[in-house]
Amino acid sequence: MGKPVLYMLNTWYDAPDQGPFYCPDCGIVEGFFIYNPKIKEQVDIIHVDFQRPRPEIIEPLGEENQGSPVLVLPDDSVSFDGIKKSMTTGKAFIDDSISICNFLAQTYNGIMPHPQD
Repeated sequence: MGKPVLYMLNTWYDAPDQGPFYCPDCGIVEGFFIYNPKIKEQVDIIHVDFQRPRPEIIEPLGEENQGSPVLVLPDDSVSFDGIKKSMTTGKAFIDDSISICNFLAQTYNGIMPHPQD
């Protein structure tokens, strides 16, 4: 299987007197890597700016799917709940932070997030 590509947001400022801010969903994925440092080596991580458009994400997934975090899956990925397909490019991706963590943990034998009720 090829490496998945994970797009995460950089910290940003909204206005001169506001921020810096971080993306809470990206923080969940960053926390996952603290518990699973070897899995981090299995993923290409690209940090992108908060401002849209986000051309780095648009290229593989199309303009309609430029949210972050988003994990773009290799073409030979296994089936998994939560996988979506870009209508523009046909690429498979996961755009929910907990689903990203679960996919990576199951794919690379890592520690999984506790199930949410």
